[in-house]
Amino acid sequence: MGTGRHLKIGISVIMAMFLFTACNEADSKTVVTESSEEQDLLGFVNPLMGTDSDFSLSNGNTYPAIATPWGMNFWTPMTSKMGDGWTYKYHDKKIRGIKQTHQPSPWINDYAAFSLMAVTGDLKYQEDERESFFSHKAETVRPDYYSVYLADYDVVAEVSPTERAAHFKFTFPEDQSYILLDGFFKGSMVKIIPEERKIIGYCRNNSGGVPENFHNYFVAEFDTDFELNHTWGDNWKLSENSKENEGDHVGAIVGFKTKRGQEIHVKVASSFISPEQAQLNLDREIGEDTFETTKEKATAAWQKELSKIQIEDDNIDHIRTFYSCLYRVLLFPRKMYELDKSNEIVHYSPYNGKVLPGYMFTDNGFWDTFRAVFPFFNLMYPEQNGHIMEGLVNTYKESGWLPEWASPGHRDCMIGSNSSPIIADAFLKGIDMGDSEVLLEAMVKNATTSENRPLSNGNVIRSVGREGIDYYNELGYVPYDVGINENAARTLEYAYADFTIGQMATKLGKTELADTFYKRSMNYKNLFDPSTKWMRGKNEDGTFQSPFNPLKWGDAFTEGNSIHYTWSVFHDINGLIGLMGGKKDFENQLDAVFDMPPDFDDSYYGFTIHEIREMQIMNMGNYAHGNQPIQHMIYLYNYANASYKAQEKIRTVLTKLYSATPDGYCGDEDNGQTSAWYVFSSLGFYPVTPGVDEYVIGSPLFKKASISLENGNRFEITAPDNSKNDFYIKSASLNGVDYNKSYIKYEDIIKGGTLQFTMDNQPNKEWASDESSVPYSLSNPK
Repeated sequence: MGTGRHLKIGISVIMAMFLFTACNEADSKTVVTESSEEQDLLGFVNPLMGTDSDFSLSNGNTYPAIATPWGMNFWTPMTSKMGDGWTYKYHDKKIRGIKQTHQPSPWINDYAAFSLMAVTGDLKYQEDERESFFSHKAETVRPDYYSVYLADYDVVAEVSPTERAAHFKFTFPEDQSYILLDGFFKGSMVKIIPEERKIIGYCRNNSGGVPENFHNYFVAEFDTDFELNHTWGDNWKLSENSKENEGDHVGAIVGFKTKRGQEIHVKVASSFISPEQAQLNLDREIGEDTFETTKEKATAAWQKELSKIQIEDDNIDHIRTFYSCLYRVLLFPRKMYELDKSNEIVHYSPYNGKVLPGYMFTDNGFWDTFRAVFPFFNLMYPEQNGHIMEGLVNTYKESGWLPEWASPGHRDCMIGSNSSPIIADAFLKGIDMGDSEVLLEAMVKNATTSENRPLSNGNVIRSVGREGIDYYNELGYVPYDVGINENAARTLEYAYADFTIGQMATKLGKTELADTFYKRSMNYKNLFDPSTKWMRGKNEDGTFQSPFNPLKWGDAFTEGNSIHYTWSVFHDINGLIGLMGGKKDFENQLDAVFDMPPDFDDSYYGFTIHEIREMQIMNMGNYAHGNQPIQHMIYLYNYANASYKAQEKIRTVLTKLYSATPDGYCGDEDNGQTSAWYVFSSLGFYPVTPGVDEYVIGSPLFKKASISLENGNRFEITAPDNSKNDFYIKSASLNGVDYNKSYIKYEDIIKGGTLQFTMDNQPNKEWASDESSVPYSLSNPK
């Protein structure tokens, strides 16, 4: 909704929405200029972004997470049946309850979930019967607050979160009213304690990755006496006037004779440690607080994090998309630690089932998030990322391996050794991360042995350690013909991980170790096929796989094809340029990805997976931004001194493939990664190579962005001439001095200052065109 005027986002969300609506509807001449550090930025966040998704096509595959940043528990309305990974679909018409969720993605599914639901009139407690029609017109969705009108019951249900608890408020009609607590399947228990107005119990549902003693203990405290209490047992069998039930799937029902407008409050908390810890979490995080106080605390928690980046621009839609993406970046990995009665940090280990001291985080797939999420944490939230690194130390000590996909424990999902770049990037940027020597030991173990990899249901957890590591270390690649799927993708990711091990070993003064891994990081060259100029699977005898179709998804690659994975040489793009015949040939190969039609070969899967379909429908050739392997690729034009092409295509992706709407992503959001691409790219730079102290410059989206860094410094990116058509960089200056590099150093950002761009509607092919202007490569370190 561009009005042509310059908006400084420094007002309350209510005023902002009013003014922009007025500008749109009545051509108001009002200009907003008030500035404040206490803006209600949550008003620009749409947690429904990406929720218009299903199995066949992902527009994000998200659900509205009502939570605090990195909270242990999220809450979400539930439109689908228990156990359905697509728990909330925007186009659904009925709600079955509001559930505590820990789900990182529909493909990984949920664990430790239970729900609350209000009904009136005739008692309906089975999930297919109790569901109520609702409308998005009578639904309020914010990170700190959710409200929905349950039309079948004339009830308004509201919830506001804390890290480990939540405060519910139900507003009832004059009727016989009920609140249900559904403990879900795969093992649950409920106990109603009327004299304490309380329901306690546990749930054990999970999708894998848990020890035998796994429980989520919950407590729910009501502010109103119960007039009746029932439970149900397995097969939805109702036990009237009962107080306790235990089985595969049980639940509790409490009833009230309500007057119209009567509010009933429920304070709920949980713990992975014990029932007593659940009560402690509730008392500590909510206690005697009112609903409004709980909501104010949740608002403040989000405000603290979101306000670290202030945006000034005249496009309200881009601002909404920015803060909606930033919200997603700050959800995962979630805290899985608690504070005991002595306020000591402790955690239930999802690896060995013990309660141990220290931090623990979970629900993250590093295959996705090493690319931009963790580099963003290192820049903006170094203290928090230090805690996450300490959690990785604990994971290694408790399981013997670093996590690659944890939810809550090790899960058999995705490939690679991507804990290494996450750790190395944090260490090289000076993050206080606990025992760095232990983490390096863990990284080296990943890269040297496959012995004693943990098992899940009798199968090796393929995301832990490195599948095919013996082949890789002997031959320099994982062979195509030895029964290891996605072998070329593994080789490329292992080579980059080796580079990051070398980087960390160098800083620790372990020169010999560093040299070993720098040498191994060149293994990517073993898969380059000069006849096609694409990466290609290679057999154990050294011959390339045949037949070869670079458009074939899967097979030698992971959720992509050779055209997508060829660029996964994050650490040595200059070396890749050399293999392709020089910068012009490299540039032409980049162009080809966009110029070719969106053809594909899906025979490896036997059907067209959603990632393929999302590439096909975006009209950007074979560029598949909806999945992670290619998301850095546009920035590679800079390495060939053709940064103007990166500027053009980055602006296209920012404005065409993202919006703060239910269909606002072009593929899976994936634990913040696709959002982090937007956040970084809209600011004007991106971490192509985590583990290196540079960010590659693209095309800033906003007229001004001000970053408040944790060290107290402030870094500003200004582009006053920025507009829909003026997205090319004409010139740049850093702290008033002409800047002609297509990258910016980490140290230049953290010491504060101003990066100013002059934008134009025509490309300046001379900007950043020198050999010294290109970003880092191992074979061309500058």
